[in-house]
Parts: sequence; C-alpha cells; structure tokens
Amino acid sequence: MTKNNIDTGLGIYVHIPFCISKCIYCGFYSKAGAPDAEEENTYVNLLVQEIESAARPDREVDSIFFGGGTPSILKAESLIEILSTIRRCFDVSAGCEITLEANPGTVNKGYLSKLYEAGFNRLSMGCQSFSDEVLKTLGRIHRSKDVYESFSAARVAGFDNINLDLMFSVPGADEELWQETLDKMMELSPEHVSFYSLQIEEDTPLYNMYKNGIFAEVSDELDRSMYHRAIECLKSSGYEHYEISNAAKPGFECRHNLKYWSLSEYLGFGKSASSFIDGVRFTNATDDGYGKGVLMESAFLKSRGVLSMPELGNLEFAKYKYSEFHVNDFMDTASEFVFLGLRRTAGISFDDFEQRFGKSFADVYADRRVEIEPFIESGDLVEDESGLRLSERGFDISNKIMAIFV
Repeated sequence: MTKNNIDTGLGIYVHIPFCISKCIYCGFYSKAGAPDAEEENTYVNLLVQEIESAARPDREVDSIFFGGGTPSILKAESLIEILSTIRRCFDVSAGCEITLEANPGTVNKGYLSKLYEAGFNRLSMGCQSFSDEVLKTLGRIHRSKDVYESFSAARVAGFDNINLDLMFSVPGADEELWQETLDKMMELSPEHVSFYSLQIEEDTPLYNMYKNGIFAEVSDELDRSMYHRAIECLKSSGYEHYEISNAAKPGFECRHNLKYWSLSEYLGFGKSASSFIDGVRFTNATDDGYGKGVLMESAFLKSRGVLSMPELGNLEFAKYKYSEFHVNDFMDTASEFVFLGLRRTAGISFDDFEQRFGKSFADVYADRRVEIEPFIESGDLVEDESGLRLSERGFDISNKIMAIFV
C-alpha cells in the first residue's frame, strides 16, 4: 500500500472450473465431475498460453488467487506449472500472497506440502458448517471430520495463513447450530474467516427447490441476528471485522480481495475469469469460444506485440474469448470506487478519492447529497472529515445505500 492506501500492485486470479459435484446453491461457473488427464492437461495448456499472452514482466504482482470451482481437484504439478508460468511472465514480489481455494477432503499433507514448497502460502477452505446435517442440506461432499483433518494437514504442511468460509441462514439450521459452528471454528483458530448468508441464485438447484416449495427462505430477522452474532463472536476473539463478510486476525486481511474492494487492478485467467486493468473491465467466456479465443489471441500477439486494453476488445479473437468487454468512463470508475469501498468497514477516504479522480467527492456527488443525508442522520452511514463508511447497522441495508452511487 502507498501512503494514501492506494494499492499499486497487480493482482492475478486463476479460475479452475472443475468440481467433484456442484453444490445446490452455487451460481459460479463450474463443471461437475473431476477432469480426466487429457481434459486437465488441455485446460492447463490454455491457461499457460493465456498468461503468456498477457505477460507484463515490468508489472509487480503481489497477490495471486486460484479460485473455482475446486482448484484442489487438479494435480499439484498442474497448479505448480500455472504458478511457474505467472512467475516467468510477471514480476512476482517476494512477499506475494498466493492463495489456493480447497475443499475439505480433497487435500492431504503430501499434496499440500508440494504446493507450500512451490510458493503457495495461503489456503482458503470451503468449510461452510461444522454440522453434518447442514452440510448435507447444502449438497457439500465433505463432512465436519474432513474439515479437521484437512486443516490439520495444512498446518503440518506449513500453512500459517488459512481462511475458513462459513455459511449461515441455511433452511433448518437455527441460531444454536450456527453458534456451534462458530465455537468449533474458534477452536481451530484460522487466521481469516469469511461468513456469508445463503443466497438463492437463479439457475441453481436450490432456486428450483425454493420455487417448488421444498425450501423456505430464512427470515430477515433471523438472518441479521446470525450475522451480528458472528461479528460479535469474531471481535471478542481478537479478529478485526474489516469487510462486510470478512474478518481476520491483525495483519491477515486477504490482500487479493482488498484489491477488488479498493478498485485496484487485477487480471483474470481461465473460463469466466474477470479483469480490471487500464480502466477496462472484461470477462472471459465460459463456452468453447474461450479456448478458440486464447489460441487466436496467442497467435495474434506473437505477430503484433503488446496492445492496449481498449484495443483488445475490437480484435477478432475478442468475440470468442470475452463474454463482456467494457471501457469505463469517469463515472463508471468513480461509482465503483465508492460502492466497492463501502464494503470495507474503513469505508472510503475523501483524500484517496480526490487523488485518484482529480475532483472532490463532494463535487462529484453533489446531486446525490439529498439521498445520502437520511442515512447519515439515521446512523447507518457515518461521515467525518476523512471519509464515509457504513456503520455495523448500516451493513444490514448496504445494498440500498450503495445503490445511490450506481
């Protein structure tokens, strides 16, 4: 971070779209079923070519995140090859945060030791719950014992920066079950905790169950009670609640996710991966066009050299490789800076805003002042001379407040 808390390092995200089975609530792009050797090799080779095409050896990278899907479904050697390609094509800093998402039960000490020795230094485990009944309801493939075993294996392998994902507001799971999960999580004492309310996403099995009356949504009152119970539990145990759904021990905030919330630059590789760089947002395709686009891009760039990001969207391969491509204007970027920044408990800094945009926050959003004031008066939004932030109560209506700036 610079003096003014503006991050200048580049983040890299790698999407691994394979899962043993797809959870009933998952709206992310993924494919059920472990890949065979040929499918895995084909995908890894495409990733390598895509990374090589985007090479920026002059650009420092200080966070790398392998997400999915289930990245730990790939062989350790495949993940190491991808990481090695990133190191060869970018200036990866000595202290780079390198995260692997892993599902409990898909890793062991030998596997994790290989990855740790290769430079992976942070693990994010999709625990979700310590209740086997809740895990069964969610369609997870693991059980609570797998969390303990995988967590222990990670510690033995050398990982001293581990995140656990937890999920609340699951139908049939009351506050007592949620408290039990929080208590068991505290016994493991991970460095970072992400806690999310179950969301019913369209085009998921859970959505169909909800529409057919098999599941009923948890009430807003119970949802908010569980949320604030988690915050209280984490704070009392020494964690800092630094973002709406994330808490960490001091110094263990997720550097990669902070890039998203600080509107820093990042490149995404793999199917469905998104990027934000040079003022341009683009998202890779999820169909076979991705592979065709990567091969065309590789051939084109070898003949032409490095191109600007806006130009990329007009090239022939773009219609295959990208599902979205958008060049931000001033208000696009300013709005994203504000509503993403408000996800952090620290909120947004007026000095950072003016340094980045050359105009004051007050001037840019003068016409929104009448909409902002009621939330300040109610205490949901806190404003002082340094900036703007949501109160803990304000997080309950964060979408309503953030919508002002969209």
